[in-house]
Amino acid sequence: MTVYKMILSGKFTDKSILLLDQDAKKTNDRTWCFWEKEKSVWDSVISKKWDSALFANANFKRDLEINPYTYNKISGLDFYTFVFDEISKSQNITFLNEKVTDINELETHVFVGTLENRYTCNFLLNSIYTKAFAENQSKFPVLQQHFVGWFIKSENEVFNPDEATFMDFSVEQKGNTRFMYVLPTSKTEALVEYTLFSEKLLPIEEYENEIELYLQKLDASQFEIIEKEQGSIPMTCFPFWKKNTKRVLSIGTAGGWTKASTGYTFKNSDKKSSELIEFLQKDNFEMKDFHKKSRFWFYDLLLLDILYRYNELGSSIFSSLFKKGNPKLIFKFLDEETTFLEDVKVILKCPKIPFLKALFRVIFLSNKFNSKT
Repeated sequence: MTVYKMILSGKFTDKSILLLDQDAKKTNDRTWCFWEKEKSVWDSVISKKWDSALFANANFKRDLEINPYTYNKISGLDFYTFVFDEISKSQNITFLNEKVTDINELETHVFVGTLENRYTCNFLLNSIYTKAFAENQSKFPVLQQHFVGWFIKSENEVFNPDEATFMDFSVEQKGNTRFMYVLPTSKTEALVEYTLFSEKLLPIEEYENEIELYLQKLDASQFEIIEKEQGSIPMTCFPFWKKNTKRVLSIGTAGGWTKASTGYTFKNSDKKSSELIEFLQKDNFEMKDFHKKSRFWFYDLLLLDILYRYNELGSSIFSSLFKKGNPKLIFKFLDEETTFLEDVKVILKCPKIPFLKALFRVIFLSNKFNSKT
């Protein structure tokens, strides 16, 4: 994404750029979704758009009118093919299918080793996520957005291709935050995902059993599985940016670009990568100066504190937001584009007591953290 935007900017044609990845990116290994008001640079690879979204729990359903937003789906392979096609046209950019083994920053350059070769560069953008940074500490809670999804074709027409199921909490919660996520592409075809915001992953059969139960409730007991996907995305406010240095910048999930309170990464990375392209055009920049912490980091920390301590409250928190809240304002809030007064409108929809308790804990944690940095 970042290299592609370097190409679009036309400002890096005099730079020699090396892109290293141990994966050749030739398989459909993931699905990204994001909401957008206007066309983006990714419009040509969006395979499906929805103008409406469904939110549900065991007691109510609400069709969310999200106009002027659309909810957009991109398949991983379509994205990779599109980006690498553009990269291949740039003579100053080289892609090598190699695994990075070590990174060492020196005074005047950065050393990068792979299993096959050794390289040096002036600046390094690193998207390799190191689990230990976030998980081997206790100041900041770490949850996972973990899921298993089936692309299925049903014998019965059970899906509404005009509406994505954003969150359906009608599934049994079992002491966690658990919901179904459905992206229908026709009346008989959809991606159906069983998703949790929790600390521990489940055995694969538990995700798949829940998907089968959900499909039975939809009257889709006869179906064919076309493809499967699974993933686990870290949800944490751990300050990854503290690892950035003069010449090395962590980006993507490794740089804290994942939206901590939701696990959404594509849209946040899209915005951050554009900001990064502008930053890299400055004179005498140092990579450690790129990150700017905002009040939204604090809001995310509040929610994560609650979900970490009381994971079973997820359904009631999200339900309180979406039952009567303005979905367009919620999307704007999650995009970190609201004013402070709009923030207050969204936050006041949430259960008061858990958030007040979390507020006191987080203020103490934030002050303690700031006093040491």
